[in-house]
Amino acid sequence: MIRHTITILAVAALASCSPTAKEQTKSNDQTHSANSLTTPADTIPKVTGIGGIFFYSDNPQEAKQWYTKNLGIEINDWGSSSFESRNINKPEEINSLQWKPFKKGDEYFAPSNKDFMINYRVQNIAGLVNKLKDNGVVVLDSIIAYDGIGKFVHLMDPEGNKIELWEPEN
Repeated sequence: MIRHTITILAVAALASCSPTAKEQTKSNDQTHSANSLTTPADTIPKVTGIGGIFFYSDNPQEAKQWYTKNLGIEINDWGSSSFESRNINKPEEINSLQWKPFKKGDEYFAPSNKDFMINYRVQNIAGLVNKLKDNGVVVLDSIIAYDGIGKFVHLMDPEGNKIELWEPEN
């Protein structure tokens, strides 16, 4: 309660200050500059975050139970866990990171022989796939769209790691 009162008083005090025309222009320029960094029109093909961490386990059910009991990771109906966070540049946007152990040898990681796979959240997945192909990257499949979830595609990095790209549905 005290923190809210102090915040309200600080806002009221700042509002009562009348900036000079030069200060107002500078403030408007800074606001415009900050907003231009986060415009929704940003369609540059790129990774924007981590969408998931997946790893092999000898016994995924026991692994999930261990992580739940010892680290408090709650498992959802899909057998994974979802960690949510807000996009710092767009606070109204909630991002999700998926975590899931897979049975060792599961074909989902193929053709990689690694014990993990990372899912990267991307924007403009079609443009990114074109860029990757132009750069000689091995793209394993075509972009697949799932209603309510988004678009996915898989590729291999030079170290033999399978990577999953995910463009969330808006």
